[in-house]
Amino acid sequence: MEPLLDIRDLSVEFSTPRGQVKALRKVDLAVRPGRIVGIVGESGCGKSTLVSAVMGLLAGNARVTSGSIAFEGKELQGLSEEAWRDIRGRQLAMVFQDPMTSLNPVMSIATQMIDIQHRDSGTRADKLKKAISWLARVGIADPEQRIEDYPHRFSGGMRQRIAIAMALLVNPSLLIADEPTTALDVTLEAQIIHLIKQLRAEFDGAILFVSHNLGLIAEICDEVVVMYAGEVVEHADIRRLFHAPSHPYTQLLLTCDPARIESEERTLPTIGGTVPDLARLPRGCIFADRCPSVFERCRAEAPPTYTIADGHHVRCFLHADD
Repeated sequence: MEPLLDIRDLSVEFSTPRGQVKALRKVDLAVRPGRIVGIVGESGCGKSTLVSAVMGLLAGNARVTSGSIAFEGKELQGLSEEAWRDIRGRQLAMVFQDPMTSLNPVMSIATQMIDIQHRDSGTRADKLKKAISWLARVGIADPEQRIEDYPHRFSGGMRQRIAIAMALLVNPSLLIADEPTTALDVTLEAQIIHLIKQLRAEFDGAILFVSHNLGLIAEICDEVVVMYAGEVVEHADIRRLFHAPSHPYTQLLLTCDPARIESEERTLPTIGGTVPDLARLPRGCIFADRCPSVFERCRAEAPPTYTIADGHHVRCFLHADD
């Protein structure tokens, strides 16, 4: 199938007093209808910058320096604000990271869920009925009464459920979930993941799911994009990535997953070293200083992306002969 979202060679820079910070560099990503694609990586690897670029919500000091973002065959770069308003909330919807700040505190849930349907025909009563049905679908008890409440009367997990209901209310083609469980405890996190898995059967579109938690990615995604310091270093379907990781960074990420530790240890495994300064990039591979398999070529030039199997791509010289 043709990609619903097709990102090619995308690079984004931020202007800072220290110079240009190259937050994204030559990123390729495709999301096909009906698929859940996970984006995983350490904090600061560019996950949120990537989804902000897709939604047209980059900060004022950000600039797309190259590449294209095509959605349903239409280029998103250069759209007017009016054109963006037609796309956001209708074809593109997003669930943000912090459920405590994603709802308007001075408006009732009913008002907010009706307002988001402003493009749809129908009476206020029809829109209210639809909003109530979606609250019920995401597990809000007594939705007929609770819909008139204000956000402060809901817990963090319930607010995130409401945010998911609002995002799916207009049946978007692509739902972007930017670390939707980060601010929640493990019990609520499990509930939200269970909810997303349930809704997948009813939702017609695709999902782009951003997380630093490999366990969550394994639970709900069909394929995974691994990012490091603004680059996509590996892309594969979920089974292949977890059973045959090919980039040293992916291998180390999996080693650091507490769920994969089989014996009792006094310390958790970590990846040595630090993320490189994106304002002063190294000459060669971006992961060379932390890589246990580094060799001379890695420090001299940046590796291209190699295809090592159908749908499995990796940016590493170790696979130059595959």
